Amino acid sequence: MANENPFKSILKTLEKPGGEFGKYYSLPALNDPRIDRLPYSIKILLESAIRNCDEFQVKSKDVEKIIDWENTSPKLVEIPFKPARVLLQDFTGVPAVVDLACMRDAMSNLGGDSNKINPLVPVDLVIDHSVQVDVSRSENAVQANMEFEFQRNKERFAFLKWGSNAFQNMLVVPPGSGIVHQVNLEYLGRVVFNTNGLLYPDSVVGTDSHTTMIDGLGVAGWGVGGIEAEAAMLGQPMSMVLPGVVGFKLSGKLRDGVTATDLVLTVTQMLRKHGVVGKFVEFYGEGMSELSLADRATIANMSPEYGATMGFFPVDHVNLQYLKLTGRSDGTVSMIESYLRANKMFVDYSEPQIERVYSSYIALNLGDVEPCISGPKRPHDRVPLREMKADWHACLDNKVGFKGFAIPKESQSKVAEFNFHGTPGHLRHGDVVIAAITSCTNTSNPSVMLGSALVAKKACELGLEVKPWIKTSLAPGSGVVTKYMERSGLQKYLNQLGFHIVGYGCTTCIGNSGDIDEAVASAITENDLVAAAVLSGNRNFEGRVHPLTRANYLASPPLVVAYALAGTVDIDFETEPIGVGKDGKKIFFRDIWPSNDEIAQVVHSSVLPDMFKATYQAITKGNPMWNQLSIPSGTLYDWDPKSTYIHEPPYFKSMTMSPPGPHGVKDAYCLLNFGDSITTDHISPAGSIHKDSPAARYLMERGVDRRDFNSYGSRRGNDDVMARGTFANIRIVNKLLGGEVGPKTIHFPTREKLSVFDVAMRYKSEGHDTVILAGAEYGSGSSRDWAAKGPMLLGVKAVMAKSFERIHRSNLVGMGIIPLCFKSGEDAETLGLTGHERYSLDLPSNVSEIRPGQDVTVVTDNGKQFTCTLRYDTEVELAYFDHGGILQYAIRNLIHTKH
Repeated sequence: MANENPFKSILKTLEKPGGEFGKYYSLPALNDPRIDRLPYSIKILLESAIRNCDEFQVKSKDVEKIIDWENTSPKLVEIPFKPARVLLQDFTGVPAVVDLACMRDAMSNLGGDSNKINPLVPVDLVIDHSVQVDVSRSENAVQANMEFEFQRNKERFAFLKWGSNAFQNMLVVPPGSGIVHQVNLEYLGRVVFNTNGLLYPDSVVGTDSHTTMIDGLGVAGWGVGGIEAEAAMLGQPMSMVLPGVVGFKLSGKLRDGVTATDLVLTVTQMLRKHGVVGKFVEFYGEGMSELSLADRATIANMSPEYGATMGFFPVDHVNLQYLKLTGRSDGTVSMIESYLRANKMFVDYSEPQIERVYSSYIALNLGDVEPCISGPKRPHDRVPLREMKADWHACLDNKVGFKGFAIPKESQSKVAEFNFHGTPGHLRHGDVVIAAITSCTNTSNPSVMLGSALVAKKACELGLEVKPWIKTSLAPGSGVVTKYMERSGLQKYLNQLGFHIVGYGCTTCIGNSGDIDEAVASAITENDLVAAAVLSGNRNFEGRVHPLTRANYLASPPLVVAYALAGTVDIDFETEPIGVGKDGKKIFFRDIWPSNDEIAQVVHSSVLPDMFKATYQAITKGNPMWNQLSIPSGTLYDWDPKSTYIHEPPYFKSMTMSPPGPHGVKDAYCLLNFGDSITTDHISPAGSIHKDSPAARYLMERGVDRRDFNSYGSRRGNDDVMARGTFANIRIVNKLLGGEVGPKTIHFPTREKLSVFDVAMRYKSEGHDTVILAGAEYGSGSSRDWAAKGPMLLGVKAVMAKSFERIHRSNLVGMGIIPLCFKSGEDAETLGLTGHERYSLDLPSNVSEIRPGQDVTVVTDNGKQFTCTLRYDTEVELAYFDHGGILQYAIRNLIHTKH
């Protein structure tokens, strides 16, 4: 088992005037010239391996692999990583705490000590995913939406509050405080830890894919599945492939009128093209000095959209200034700088730079970035603003796809008339019905937030208005935004245009956009219109933002205001007026767009350190509604069988002390046959529960009124609802249905067409295995563990795909589902598979006879035979497979350890 650390000889003291900060593992003391050339992001992995080296979980040979990164990373070697802390939000946090509570019960049933199930590293959970835009365009919206939020989620919130008391090391930040990644940047991020006198770099894994936002602060952080995060909390090292690092060199500066959002959409498109899946991206170059920390965080935030594990910005003077601005003490900032300088992890641009080695290189002159938006269905489909009108018309014409709606020419100019509370209204294809300043990416970047307020001010002064039927909203990432908006005196102009603050949380970006007015909804559905949403978010997959907005564009907050004023995405801002002013004069985009200097002046005078201090002193005090929640005491949770929110999951029901061993697939039916880019939103939607769905049926049978359905995301603590919500996305395309769209499939023995859940349950009761066929990038999007838990509960034994998204593949592994990749150049179509066959795969019953990444043969009942790669990428993942899943593995391990 664990031994003493073989690197204790490099444990040094970090001096400070009149004393010491503490001890630290010194990388320079290793006297290895290879370390100087390592990317900064790899040095963080190195320090963690050295500090945690016990020759059991982390071995000396792992440390050597990381030091020799230049030679080992192309070989895809495996390393263990133990993050310093774990970050959760409530959608993913509720099922994590449910699992921990259930693991305590399992531990107790197996005769172990249930108190061993406790986070061993700090866990911070921020409740930000539950607030919906029920009320907008109202001075009272924040309070009204919070009341609705508590009515709907009282049980979930009480459960989380119980968890924060029952488990050690767990901080829960109450609803209404801000968006998790912004709270992480402004308050939770340590940059350097000092734990009992030992200093080390902050690092974090989070159950939200945009955890990468913290990379902008020089903290290594990325998203993992909830299942992996739970194992990390319990002290299990995360097994990862030592990543390649793409060096991204920035030069020049942004032109006037170009925002951080335009920059991140450009970077996203460039990196998608370069290919960075599974890699770190590290930014460097003289252009760094032109980027504020908020701009860096915006770029880091969208790592999942460009496919990288991290978009990392090493710590320099800009970080230190930001730490002071956000109210971190001078002593803390001084400790951070001293530690990072001593360990050669600080970038000082006043000194000559050592040339770092990167796996590949890419460069961008910031002066080349132009205003743009992305859509209508994917974040990396960037459209320069000057081409938007032409692009929109092409989308109407194109066949149905990521850039197409196939609207016949003769109906493209259709106008739908309707009555909006006594006002005559009309809608065309491309008209905006939702305009939301929302999401973690942008809503805490002062330059784009105050920029949007300056657009509103100029528009109001010129007499422009937003049509009353457009659902406008502003949901800041932190309470600090409200303070600087008020100080600048600009919030009143946003209010005048309908952009009242609606709450502090993710809102529209995760589908919590609330209902749109019935008259507008009817006009869209009765006339089959392609209505548009414009949001300052990071995800615009089909069916995510709102079921009725088929076109969804990502844009900077100031552009959200501009498109709300224009009322349509079918506009060329260069040549067409945005509206008519009070004196009948045509007003153009250029008349309302602020200069970079105007924005910088307002930022300088309005964003102050005291605002951060005041906001975060109040955060831990909670709010009256939170403080009044009554919770049960006791360290084991008292499950309520009648609850439709919190339900004891079945994962450990028949668990024994000995692992069940690997399983193959025998005569499996194909449950679903998919094309490319099936996202976790398709597999396990987070948004509204459709009235005709199996989940709706389940809730109504239990007396839940339709208006109290809430969202799938909010019901992730109940496996019965979530299993029924698996593959329930209304826009899902299953090839077995021959072109029909929707969450149904075929039960082959009877040829009946039913909901996916009903067919899966029928196969299960008949004792049949099932598999899924898929194309490229299966499981892209959010790091949603229910996208693996749900299929497991439906009885899916394997997924065969062209390729998998990184987090989703590891989630499948964690839940005991076999991930299989077709060989390069092959897929279901080239192999002539229709999904009507039955599939078998034989695997050895002894796990030691299986190798990571080995070839396996799949045979069908109609005589076909083909080879797949078994995507268990590491020995540790094979151990999870042997145990029936990562949580079962962790429980058995903890029972054997002596704490």
